[in-house]
Amino acid sequence: MNDVTTTQPTPTSFLTVGLSLKLSLTLNGQKGMYGSTLLGWKDYAWLVCEWPSQVGHGAEIPRGTPCTVSYLLDGKLVGYRSEIRDTLSAPVPLLFIAFPQTVEEMHLRKHARVSSCEPIVLERVDGPAAGGAAAAIVGGLLQNLSIGGCSVIVPQAPAWLRAGTKLRMEFELAGLGHVTNLTGLVKSAEATQGTWTLGIEFRFQEMEYIE
Repeated sequence: MNDVTTTQPTPTSFLTVGLSLKLSLTLNGQKGMYGSTLLGWKDYAWLVCEWPSQVGHGAEIPRGTPCTVSYLLDGKLVGYRSEIRDTLSAPVPLLFIAFPQTVEEMHLRKHARVSSCEPIVLERVDGPAAGGAAAAIVGGLLQNLSIGGCSVIVPQAPAWLRAGTKLRMEFELAGLGHVTNLTGLVKSAEATQGTWTLGIEFRFQEMEYIE
């Protein structure tokens, strides 16, 4: 069972611009879940978000309306209770939410992850790629990894690089050496801010080695 921890963390430990938020609040007597995006914040004062598209620009969200904010960040489900601080209608509609006093986090991953920033080469191994052999290789940046898998950012993802694709990986591992022939399975592929973030599960087959 995943444990839930309640903390009073620093802003940068649970906030990052571009987060996809879920806002739970009651409007006109009806409780609903609305999607938004975090645009920024003022430390210990407020968060500023995109106006929820499901609400409609002409609708009103009264100040002081209680809300619950939740989202996924680095393998954790993050959530906190807050309230609507203010709204802005022009030049673009924005929503201001009170900065949380406490934050609850639930770790969803089985293994702890270690941050990284190393180049990585991904090669498709489970089928032909359109355009020949060159199209079956993609370079990216290793963002973090654990004993069970890793997160990789690539500038663009060809059509074959989606969930379910089997890959062979090659990268440097600080303090250990050059990892070669490590197999992985793409579990998720999400487009964010002009790049793609891949979640890859390691599939150890005793053919991988470290030089």
